[in-house]
Amino acid sequence: MLRRDFLWLLPGLGAGAWLSGCATDPVTGRKTLVMMGKEQEIALDRQHSPHQFSEDYGVSQDGRLNDYLAGVGRQLSSRSHRPDMPYSFRAVNANYVNAYAFPGGSIAATRGILLELEDEDQLAGLLGHEIGHVNARHFAERQAKGTLVQIVALGVGIAAAEKNPAYGELAGLLGNLGGGALLAHYSREDEREADALGMEYMVRSGHNPQGMVDLMELLNRESKRKPNALELMFSTHPMSAERLETARQRAATQYAEASRRPRGRERYMDSTARLRALRPAIQEQQKAEAALAKKAFDTAEQHLRSALAFAPDDYTGLVLMGKTQMALKRPQEAEPYLMRAKAVYPGEAQAVHLSGITKLQLRRPEEALAEFQAYERLLPGNPNTTFLKAYSLDMMQRREAAAQEYFRYLQMTRQGPQAQHAYSRLKAWGMVK
Repeated sequence: MLRRDFLWLLPGLGAGAWLSGCATDPVTGRKTLVMMGKEQEIALDRQHSPHQFSEDYGVSQDGRLNDYLAGVGRQLSSRSHRPDMPYSFRAVNANYVNAYAFPGGSIAATRGILLELEDEDQLAGLLGHEIGHVNARHFAERQAKGTLVQIVALGVGIAAAEKNPAYGELAGLLGNLGGGALLAHYSREDEREADALGMEYMVRSGHNPQGMVDLMELLNRESKRKPNALELMFSTHPMSAERLETARQRAATQYAEASRRPRGRERYMDSTARLRALRPAIQEQQKAEAALAKKAFDTAEQHLRSALAFAPDDYTGLVLMGKTQMALKRPQEAEPYLMRAKAVYPGEAQAVHLSGITKLQLRRPEEALAEFQAYERLLPGNPNTTFLKAYSLDMMQRREAAAQEYFRYLQMTRQGPQAQHAYSRLKAWGMVK
C-alpha cells in the first residue's frame, strides 16, 4: 500500500486571501496574532468540514439526535462571544471517541463519544468546549504560528502492483480508520481557554457546570480502561490533571450557585435512545477497527460479521466490512457490502469512492469512472478523485481525456507517488518535458 500524501491545509485560498492583524482573546483580553478574517474562517470550514464528516462515515441519519444536538448547541452558541458565526452541530457515524470544531462553527460529535455521555450537561460541556475553540479563534492562531496540523490527502490512491500493474491498491486504509485526518491539534493553553469559555457558556445557557467536570472525569476514567478508544481525542485535545482540577475549582467557586441546578439526564437518554440501541454493534465495530489497526484482518472480519448480524443496515459497519475485504484483497467480496452501504445512505460519499476502487481492482475502469464521477458530484474538491478519474481513463486507453485529468491533478498537488505517476504518464506521452 502506498503511504499517504500530505497537503497543507490552506493551499486553495492564495496569499491574497489572508488578513494579517491582531484579535482580542475573549478569555484573557490580550491581543493575539491571526492571519485570516471571519470570511476566510467560514470559507475554510465549508471547504474542508464536509470531507471530515465523510471520513467519519457521514452525518448521522438519526434526525431526532441531530435536532437535539443542534438545540443544545444553539443555546450555548447564542450566548457566546461570537453568536453571529454560522454554527452547526451534528452527530457523525464514526466509532472513535472525539468531538471537533472547524473555524467557521461546524461542530461534530462522534457516536463513539455520545455513547459515553450520561446527561445533557455533559453534552453541553462537550459542545461548549468546541464553541470555545471557535470563539478563541484557536485555529487561526495556530495557523499564524505555523503549527497547524497537515491534512492527509483524503480518499485513496492507486499503486502499481508488481505482478499486475493495472490493479489499484487501497492506500492509507488503516491510517484513515477513525483517522480524523483534518483535525487541528490544540495546545494545552488552547484547551484551558476552551474549558473556561465552555463552562461560561454552559452557565449562561442554564446548564449545570458540573457537567464539564463530570465529562473530564469520565474521559480520564475511560482512558485508563480503554486507552486506545481515546487516543485521538487526547491527541487533538490534550488532557491533564491540572485541567480537571481547574474545572472542579471553577464549578465549586465561580459557578457554585449554578452547580446546584438539576441535571438533564432524562432528555439526553430519550434523545439518544436509537443510538444506544446500536451499542452492541458499535462495540463490535470498535473491536474490528482495533484489529484493522494491527492488520489482523481476519479478526476484524469476525467482529464485523457480529456487528452486521446485529445491525445489518448500519452504514459504518457495511463500509468497514468493505474496507476489510479490500484489505484482504477480495474486491469481489467487498462489492456487495459497498453496494448495500450506498443503498442505505445514498447521500454519503465514502462508499461510492471505495466502490470505484473495487471496480478498478476488478479491471472494470468504465464502471470505476462512473463511481468517481458520482463521488465528485456528492463531495467535490478531493484531489484524489481527479487522479482516480485519470487512472480509470488511462486504463480505458483514452489518452487525451486521461492527460487532462492528470494535468488537473498536478495543478492541485505535485508531491507524493500519485503525482509522480501522473507526471511519468504525461512524460511518456510526450506532453511534458
